[in-house]
Amino acid sequence: MDLSLLASTFVTVFLAELGDKTQLAIVSISGTSSRPLAVFAGSSLALVLASLLGAAAGGSLSAVIPTNLLQLAASGGFLVLGIRLIRKAARAEAGAVDAEEV
Repeated sequence: MDLSLLASTFVTVFLAELGDKTQLAIVSISGTSSRPLAVFAGSSLALVLASLLGAAAGGSLSAVIPTNLLQLAASGGFLVLGIRLIRKAARAEAGAVDAEEV
């Protein structure tokens, strides 16, 4: 097993998942339930299944599409998402400033 790949994947996914919608949903569900272990088990299983689908799709796609092209497409997707988030934050900040002036 490639431990450096395992570690970099773990760190990347762990940091990406902190504070995202999935974590907020889990906090919400856990707060309305008296069984946090069941919430943990369900959310863990969902993340494992989603990761399995992603890994399987990535492996299958890499057999058809060159790895460099897949990485470029993923990078482009993240770039687009980042730009959209920055624009959304800028609009929200501009709206907050406009609201304070009123």
